[in-house]
Amino acid sequence: LYNNQKGSESLPALDLLVPVLPLQLSNTAILHQIRRDQVTDTCRANSVSSRKRRVLTPNDLKHLVVDEDHEMIYCYVPKVACTNWKRVMMVLTGRGKYSDPMEIPANEAHVSSNLKTLNQYSIPEINHRLKNYMKFLFVREPFERLVSAYRNKFTQKYNTSFHKRYGTKIVRRQRKNATQEALRKGDDVKFEEFVAYLIDPHTQREEPFNEHWQTVYSLCHPCHIHYDLIGKYETLEEDSNYVLQLAGVGNYLRFPTYAKSTRTTDEMTTEFFQNISSLHQTQLYEVYKLDFLMFNYSVPSYLKLE
Repeated sequence: LYNNQKGSESLPALDLLVPVLPLQLSNTAILHQIRRDQVTDTCRANSVSSRKRRVLTPNDLKHLVVDEDHEMIYCYVPKVACTNWKRVMMVLTGRGKYSDPMEIPANEAHVSSNLKTLNQYSIPEINHRLKNYMKFLFVREPFERLVSAYRNKFTQKYNTSFHKRYGTKIVRRQRKNATQEALRKGDDVKFEEFVAYLIDPHTQREEPFNEHWQTVYSLCHPCHIHYDLIGKYETLEEDSNYVLQLAGVGNYLRFPTYAKSTRTTDEMTTEFFQNISSLHQTQLYEVYKLDFLMFNYSVPSYLKLE
């Protein structure tokens, strides 16, 4: 009975009978059902654009990390706590090799051989796991995630591989009268140039976006893969521990929490978008529109859409 209630206030008589925990869980279950429905509705409403490719190939599944022991699949999205989630998956799949996620160095978590991904299985094995394992992903407000990716990849001096690979290309394409040094190093890309590069049709034709700014919709294929749980960066701790609880490991494993002072916030994102023309804002929103709709993020109030 209480399973169908949004809260307990309308059923005071039941308070004595029902322990608090199941009630909280049922509310959380309702929340995740609402999130799943939102994805389904968006996929249906945008079926032309969301189902361009009917069939997924193994190459589409390289972001889906598999945990055989607990029968779980996690689709990782860069800039949405994916380092910590990969650490947790290493604890879960490490057969006792690791016990504390935070003892695993960040760069270690991103070594691909440390985790098994779904594209490494045969087609029948892939289908079996997609059908029977608990599947989850974590999402974040799309433009906050984008600014986070920009700050991390283009404003940090140590990210020279990104500067060389993408920065030089962006400077060459978007900056008039670029200096020879800027063309060679690509380490001073402005956010406006980054946005211009993302909305440039040439970019999309040339190659897929890098995973750090690729849409969640393209990385995790939520219109083809039915996720059981959709966690949000905004409620990271509760959602993560709920996943671990459902996986049956919540009693000995908690999701690592720590306050990161450098975290990209809504205020920061607002600031970054101040210098973007309304035309470019509109075009950029179109690129990430499905992520906004699918995961129920409203159009940011700072946008001046045309």
